[in-house]
Amino acid sequence: PFSIASSSEKPELLEFTIKELGKFTASIKQLKPGQKVYVDGAYGSFSCDRYPQARALVLLAGGIGITPMMSMMRSLADRGDKRPLVLFYANRDRESITLYDEFDSLKKRLKLKVVHVLEKTPKEWNGETGFITAEILQRHLDQSLRALEPQFFICGPKPMMDAVEKHLAEIGYRFPQVHSERFAL
Repeated sequence: PFSIASSSEKPELLEFTIKELGKFTASIKQLKPGQKVYVDGAYGSFSCDRYPQARALVLLAGGIGITPMMSMMRSLADRGDKRPLVLFYANRDRESITLYDEFDSLKKRLKLKVVHVLEKTPKEWNGETGFITAEILQRHLDQSLRALEPQFFICGPKPMMDAVEKHLAEIGYRFPQVHSERFAL
């Protein structure tokens, strides 16, 4: 299974962000534009569209878990959405950040704040280090955003998601404000 990364506002364009983990995912990049493929789905309901009343959104991604977040951000940008949006994006190192170059263009189209959290940082790094913690969340979720009672969306490796859900609970956010997309076969 793959998460859709494209905007829901462009149904003629179906994009995926795929991490190479085996023969199939390694060979999929050999597909050519216009080549016929068969897709079954989409399945699941992990989308900010299910919460149109949300006055602010917070996305928390780890690694390739950025894929459904990218779909949401692209959709919101294509709609001209003006709600405050914060993305926390955890990765091993700078080279592991997927779709890094697109964040600047999304910032121009959305009221978006991006918080990168790197486990291994380059010398010139001035962003957050380690893992997403309650302290990092509190540092970047200012009082005005908290007053909007944001909806939270989490996707990434299981240990990261478990930790982030725990940290959100520590600072006062729980279901029904917290939504997770867990990959399981």
